Amino acid sequence: MREKGTTMAAEEQNPEEQNPETSNASEQPTDQLAPPVNDNFKWYIIHAYSGFERKVRESLESRIAAFGLQNRIGRIMIPTEPVTELRNGKKYTIERVFLPGYVLVEMELDNDLWHVIKNTPRVTGFLGTGDNPVALSEQEVSSILFRSDVSKDKPSMKVKFDKGEQVRINEGPFANFTGAVDDINEDKQTLKVMVSIFGRSTPVEIEFSKVDKVEA
Repeated sequence: MREKGTTMAAEEQNPEEQNPETSNASEQPTDQLAPPVNDNFKWYIIHAYSGFERKVRESLESRIAAFGLQNRIGRIMIPTEPVTELRNGKKYTIERVFLPGYVLVEMELDNDLWHVIKNTPRVTGFLGTGDNPVALSEQEVSSILFRSDVSKDKPSMKVKFDKGEQVRINEGPFANFTGAVDDINEDKQTLKVMVSIFGRSTPVEIEFSKVDKVEA
């Protein structure tokens, strides 16, 4: 049965704007994906408002406890990566969400749990067709959570990119994905490339060195 709506919580601060010294540096485990505690658990992707992934996780945890569903849900993960930034001559490491609007949830999904999650503030739906969420394989989850292309300090590249230009990612978990350049950051030597992930257009921030121009 569809439960009643919940009052929206106060707007949160963008995680990338938080003090890097206090940013949560343990969004996800550093080793391989551990086996589920319940053999019936499967991984699903929840779509959320971009920039509110952490708030959605907090809301889910609160609602799960309120509805007594702790035995139906396992881990709630936000795909992040450590990024080193230079500010006022000092290096800071922050955890940056690299798939905006995506939250991974491990659970034994049924109709009641679907309604509880779907009616969580700032949740827009599940990965899937219509009202049929699609479960991810362990390999797909691992490829999302354990990226091999962690950002490092590298020399600047003298490459000219244009907005709307087609590029192909040549390294990391998104290797061979093709998309259009949506934004260019010359200072950080990064591009925002719109690629199709699980059938949804998603911005991926990638270094100049990890893309190739697609010849017309």
